[in-house]
Amino acid sequence: MAAAVRGQSLDVAPRLLGARVTTNVDGNRVEIVVNEVEAYCGGADPASHAYRGKTARNAPMFGPPGTIYVYRSYGIHWCVNIVTGEIGKPQAVLIRGGHVVGGIDTVVKRRGRSDHLADGPGKFAQALAIDGTASGTMLGRDGIALTVDTKNPPAYVTTPRIGISRATDRPWRFVSTAT
Repeated sequence: MAAAVRGQSLDVAPRLLGARVTTNVDGNRVEIVVNEVEAYCGGADPASHAYRGKTARNAPMFGPPGTIYVYRSYGIHWCVNIVTGEIGKPQAVLIRGGHVVGGIDTVVKRRGRSDHLADGPGKFAQALAIDGTASGTMLGRDGIALTVDTKNPPAYVTTPRIGISRATDRPWRFVSTAT
């Protein structure tokens, strides 16, 4: 898994499509297949939280590959990122969405609905019960597992990132075309 998330976020992002993210919270196991991600390139990217340097909020982005960076968007939704760059060189991939393949009853309870369960970054985090307490933890060691299928990557398209106000023209959003 370490090699799958190590490197420039633009290289890692498409490798995460089709990956499975799993949590087990209070005995409730949930698994989601990732189908949408966005790359953020640290100091070279005005849309990155690390663009202006290290702060208490974005400190996990400066950690080793596989670190989880969780932030609150608009004071409402938790958003999950996977750090990809080497220590001190912040790169991360935002998980924008996926589809639930395990624990659907648990996700329906968490989301309070039976549709649109993980098709957005806040919905994805809520479905997996990931919040700010996970920020700075490591994949595979702290309750959040990632399994990447390097042999059968899905086809994808790239588009400009969404929900940002800077560097909006960069085609750094990757969306799986697999059904």
